[in-house]
Amino acid sequence: MSRFWKGFWQLADPKIWIASTIPMLVGATFAYVNEKSFNFLWFLLALIGVYLIEIGKNAVNEVVDYITGADRFVTQDKRTPFSGGKKTIVDGVLTLEEAKWIGIVTIFLACIIGIIIALYWEIKVLSIGVLGVFFAVFYILPPLKLAYRGLGEFAVGFTFGILVTLGMYVTMTHNINWNVVLISLPLSFLITNVLWINQFPDYEADMKANKRNWVVRLGKEKSVGVYAMLFAFSYISFILISIILKNYFFLLGFITLPLTISAVKNAKKHYNDIQRLILSNAKTVQIYILTGIFMIIAIILQ
Repeated sequence: MSRFWKGFWQLADPKIWIASTIPMLVGATFAYVNEKSFNFLWFLLALIGVYLIEIGKNAVNEVVDYITGADRFVTQDKRTPFSGGKKTIVDGVLTLEEAKWIGIVTIFLACIIGIIIALYWEIKVLSIGVLGVFFAVFYILPPLKLAYRGLGEFAVGFTFGILVTLGMYVTMTHNINWNVVLISLPLSFLITNVLWINQFPDYEADMKANKRNWVVRLGKEKSVGVYAMLFAFSYISFILISIILKNYFFLLGFITLPLTISAVKNAKKHYNDIQRLILSNAKTVQIYILTGIFMIIAIILQ
């Protein structure tokens, strides 16, 4: 049993929940500042629901990537904390069947929470939740296998940027505000970039498994250019937000620019040297977290 729970914890990987925590906090802060609306109970319930979806997504990814070979083909020198899945099945910590049932149970529980929120608090959350579950499941599950068909990057950017931020705002306020979509754009671009740079170490394994994400399709050298471009889009969106919302505190996002320049330079120089490329992986995550913090500060200062 201790083996199972160790595997479950490794599969859940709470440290990556920051991907959904940041947009939820941004959405909740914008709701409170914009409409003076915040409910801790429903915030907590939504938080748990999204975390369960994340665990379920991880489990589904483990199962499919193991079966296709995407995780099994990762060589020892290409293994990093940022790539190769959660390594639970490959390392024998969980069985294929156990990972499959973790996925089924956690996504089922997330759906129950979503239904409770929709029925007893805010029905408009239902459509947002359905979309979230759809992308979490079919990100990698047949027949759609979005990550294998070059649509995984869009699914991650849309879900962890726009969908989660808007979902939390609606949960807190009972209203849809399209400015929420606007302020979620930097997070969409940056979380896509986290996925993007994390696909570099898996390049050869993904190619062998026919997992045709955009890094595989473009090759590493061209993909570094897209990596830089996604950062640029996030900074451009800060300018747009500042102008449209007349809140120039959003320009605080530019404080991360030196980190971004360093990450891109390192990726350009070491895209074939995975152990040195890890620096760019780590910095991309740091930029995402710092951006979320600066956005929350900008909203509060408004």
